[in-house]
Amino acid sequence: GLTGSAWGDWALYTASPLRSLKSDPGFNTLPEWDRPKNGFEGLVGDQPPLGLWDPLGFTKDRNVETFKRRREIELKHGRVAMFATIGYITPEYFKWPGYLSPSADLKFVDVPNGLKALSVMPTAGIAQFFAFIGFLELYYNKSYGEPGNYGKGLFGLGSLGVSASVADPKSRDKKLRAEVSNGRLAMMAIIG
Repeated sequence: GLTGSAWGDWALYTASPLRSLKSDPGFNTLPEWDRPKNGFEGLVGDQPPLGLWDPLGFTKDRNVETFKRRREIELKHGRVAMFATIGYITPEYFKWPGYLSPSADLKFVDVPNGLKALSVMPTAGIAQFFAFIGFLELYYNKSYGEPGNYGKGLFGLGSLGVSASVADPKSRDKKLRAEVSNGRLAMMAIIG
């Protein structure tokens, strides 16, 4: 019990740092505390410094299909945010020569940067943009079971007939983790 009798006579236990008034050994003698696992640790996206970051508790239900769907949505939003971030930066340094819309007499250099570009773009151009994205989402990109994998290979080069898959598992894992991290950073960057 609390008297130490379960462990023997306390008077005989002279090697205790508590008895000898020795200072601590300089390291943690207790075992490391492991967070309770929820089944999604170790997957792509569970990485330093945050680990499996789920402040709203979306993984509490432990539903694998829901988790895969959310991860796929995170990857898509990250990819869009990476393009959007580049789209904000690039026009500061480069604009295509020629016309964006010859019928509207609109040149690329006349298009302002950022969201102001939407105010000068022809409605048909914006409609083409959304039609192309809809085609990619609804028809062209078919999921291959892994979140964010559409069977197109690295950078989508498989669409052009170029085999661009990453065969080395360590290299592939590193690239997938980098994509998630860069996508998360881009989502924060494009928010402002």
